[in-house]
Amino acid sequence: MICVRNSSFIIHNRTGDPVIILLEYPSKLIEDAVNEVSKLPGIGKKTALRLVLHLLKRDEEQTETLAQSLTAMRTKVKYCRKCHNLSDNDLCTICASMKRDQSLICVVEDTRDVLAIENTAQYKGLYHVLGGIISPVEGIGPSDLQIDSLMTRLRGAESEQVREIILAISPTMEGDTTAFYLQKKLRPFNLKISTIARGVPIGGDLEYADEVTLGRSILSRIAYD
Repeated sequence: MICVRNSSFIIHNRTGDPVIILLEYPSKLIEDAVNEVSKLPGIGKKTALRLVLHLLKRDEEQTETLAQSLTAMRTKVKYCRKCHNLSDNDLCTICASMKRDQSLICVVEDTRDVLAIENTAQYKGLYHVLGGIISPVEGIGPSDLQIDSLMTRLRGAESEQVREIILAISPTMEGDTTAFYLQKKLRPFNLKISTIARGVPIGGDLEYADEVTLGRSILSRIAYD
């Protein structure tokens, strides 16, 4: 006898009323897989089910390769000891490259912002990943971010090379608070401090800005007074 397991998700009809949709799973293993996949950002139960069923149709070797890749990523990917970008090694490829402009450090919230800026092909300097932004509502303060390590970089071997700090932080209330805090912390170093031009929509994340807009924002960056 096949035991059918139920799960549900909510959609809204044309009048805006919530409608509960019941999903039936023929397998506890499928249900568990769907539940785990649906925990990923932007993926609901229905999409998760499609992905799981797709994986079941693939060759076993392909599925095992995917599982091994995810396991290796989770266990071996680390943070760059200098800029805190994600990396396979102690130094990320950007920090390890002698072709990058050592006089520029672009401060961003997250690795996704590094990827977004790199995709513009308009910036050739270094980065520093904060790992978030100051958000009192979420209990995130300056000590929870990689701010002290930025100060350490500027006092260390890079101090004579760095000429400009670019604050490429999303133009949200929390982002502006973080940028203002950093500006005060950086002032004693007598460096040029700039921010990207406001081509990125207010309240928007850098990763969602198109490459042309973001690239122009970097090239047209504005110096703080």
